[in-house]
Amino acid sequence: MLKAPALRIAVGLLASASLLGTPAFAADQEFPIHVIVSLTGLASFIGNQDKVTLGLGEKLINESGGIQGRPVKFVYYDDQSSPQNAVQILNQIVATKPSMFLGPNLSATCNAVAPLLVNGPTDYCLSPAIAPEKGSYVFSTLPSTKDAISAQIRFFRMKGLKRLGLLSSTDATGQDNERATDEALKQPDNADIQIVERSHFNPSDVSVVAQLERIKAAQPQAIMAWTAGTPLATVLKAIVQVGLEIPVAVNDANMIYAQMAQYKSFLPKVLYIASPEWLPHERVLQLDPRVDAAQQKFFDTFKAAGLKPDVAQVSSWDPMLIAVDALRKVGPNATAVQLRDYIAHLKGYAGINGLYDFEKDPQRGLSEENVVVTRWSAEAETWQVVSKERGVPID
Repeated sequence: MLKAPALRIAVGLLASASLLGTPAFAADQEFPIHVIVSLTGLASFIGNQDKVTLGLGEKLINESGGIQGRPVKFVYYDDQSSPQNAVQILNQIVATKPSMFLGPNLSATCNAVAPLLVNGPTDYCLSPAIAPEKGSYVFSTLPSTKDAISAQIRFFRMKGLKRLGLLSSTDATGQDNERATDEALKQPDNADIQIVERSHFNPSDVSVVAQLERIKAAQPQAIMAWTAGTPLATVLKAIVQVGLEIPVAVNDANMIYAQMAQYKSFLPKVLYIASPEWLPHERVLQLDPRVDAAQQKFFDTFKAAGLKPDVAQVSSWDPMLIAVDALRKVGPNATAVQLRDYIAHLKGYAGINGLYDFEKDPQRGLSEENVVVTRWSAEAETWQVVSKERGVPID
């Protein structure tokens, strides 16, 4: 039991903390970080992997001291892959007055909540397919869709593949990728790139053979198929049906091992994906040693758990650690403004996708300099890096 003088001191310290607006708490008090992800619905295959990643990260973070002695606890909310649900959940979260949260993990859901964050809290969206305004409270994971597609088109051009067919889904993913394609084609270096046929399809369509027949008739040298998840299977099956044996590029939302295994019987012989530089690169790339160390820690963590990480884990790993870094440096009682400003000025942070520089690349920290083109290897059952940064072919 505390003696009277010690008790008076303790009470005085608690009162001082209250007056300063800093709540007193036990060292083992959990620090909740809210996470909006799609655990059910069309994007559940990504959302559930995000949850696995954050679970591994939570253990790693707490083993290294948590946030100034407080253990992190990720609190999950399932938006069911619905923008409307994401908005409703955000309203619930905001009522608890957090300074930061993570998610959602789809462009449509991230875009739905973004307008509600004009005054905070700070959000790290787990989809790369959004374009947050500079200085806003919204940050986005990975290099942008525009940067990834720009690198892919550069790769095709430098490989002499200049007649391209384009097939895009009509949902947010396809629309975003098609806009990014059109923007990349405006670059002077791509003046001789030609889209010989442009077709669209609804993600719920059971066949896209007619669209692929039109693309085939235009005699492309390669196809860019912008869609993700189950609709990609429909596209790849149609490519086989119409007898198109040319390189196919798809977006990195499809960089999922389980998906590649499921589609094994109808994968094209040459399948390219422009990706952040997280993959094992076997001296093909010369990355900063700090990035190599971050990647090694990432792979070791998943190996210890008996897991093989893919893009679903990559999209949430760095945002999770950057958010925790901000809370550690600014403090668990940081305001949304303080956390936003800390991340906005963060430079030289070594993540698995490269060195982050948020002053150079606002709201994202990464750019086309952090994008490589990969090719799926059926023999190795993984993606292999076939370009330098920005999609410049290795050979």
